[in-house]
Amino acid sequence: MKNTCFIILYTLLSGVVAGQELKPGFDGREYLDMLSINFQRFDSGIAIPGTPAPENYHIIYRSPELGMMNRWNCWYRNDKKVAVISLRGTVGALPSWLENYYGAMVAARGELQINDSTVFKYTLSEDEKAHVHVGWLTGLAHLAPSIVEQINKAYTEGIRSFIIIGHSQGGALATLTRSYLYYLAKEGTIPSDIQFKTYCSAAPKVGNLFYAYDFDFITRGGWGFTVVNAADWVPETLFSIQTTDDFNPQNPFIHLDDVLKTQPFLARWVIRHKYNRMKNSVRTAQKRFEKNLGGLVFNYVRKVLPQMREPSYVHDNNFQRAGVPIVLQPDSAYYAKFPATGPNLFEHHLFAAYAWLASQYYPE
Repeated sequence: MKNTCFIILYTLLSGVVAGQELKPGFDGREYLDMLSINFQRFDSGIAIPGTPAPENYHIIYRSPELGMMNRWNCWYRNDKKVAVISLRGTVGALPSWLENYYGAMVAARGELQINDSTVFKYTLSEDEKAHVHVGWLTGLAHLAPSIVEQINKAYTEGIRSFIIIGHSQGGALATLTRSYLYYLAKEGTIPSDIQFKTYCSAAPKVGNLFYAYDFDFITRGGWGFTVVNAADWVPETLFSIQTTDDFNPQNPFIHLDDVLKTQPFLARWVIRHKYNRMKNSVRTAQKRFEKNLGGLVFNYVRKVLPQMREPSYVHDNNFQRAGVPIVLQPDSAYYAKFPATGPNLFEHHLFAAYAWLASQYYPE
């Protein structure tokens, strides 16, 4: 009798799980499928011919190249219950790399004029302290209209679940895309009953601490992940510079004079002198990064996008990671297959390394 009851319960639960379009939490098999989808890019300078495509998905839409050579693909799971938004990463051409190097920050809510007739209005966070990488925001600005169009089309076909996947630059775009779609749903531009799950694979850092807080909040409960091979250099970028302007207003480092009031004069003078030297050095570094990765790089961006207007940058370079971290830690077996040193700068960044590690730690 106990066995019969167990079999009935197991059958009922299995039916519930099988009927679910998406489940929260990191799923190794699902991630490997998404990684395989994302590397079906034979026009890319870093694509690997022969990367296996998952058998249970098929492509239904491929965008043209837009902006600084961005592109995305839409795939459907064969049961038409899940759609995939797959964002291409960097390709071997100067405009694509310029998008990465255009690394000043702008507000996470505002407008970006990408040509004489198009103003991209966006909300990636409602926190006024949240800032994002302007180059990847420019990529999102060009991709967003076709992404929204395909989401609405899939919705009319009964699809309510979407996975967003991107690797490298595509991972950065996947992060921003998830934020953008969350606030579109909140304002009613896309249906609010859509469930999004996001895998940001090998992604660099896309925004400041307050943007990262917002991303982690809106994807809470197991719906947004950043997958990192600990040997990969790309997720280490961009440089993070934190100044006192990046703190919450209650932070005591902002109010050092008040903290030092009770100290003797000589102690106040020494501490304030040392502190100001440290504070000014990071502030100078931030200004240099903003100048070089903002206005200087924009001079080259303008040659690719001649009608784009230079936005106003915020004085911030406090880049932080966003998403629940899924760390793929290399071991001796990994380094036997993928040497720690060598001429290939992308040895630890591409499909083979990530797929091998994921399959070791999350076996089917």
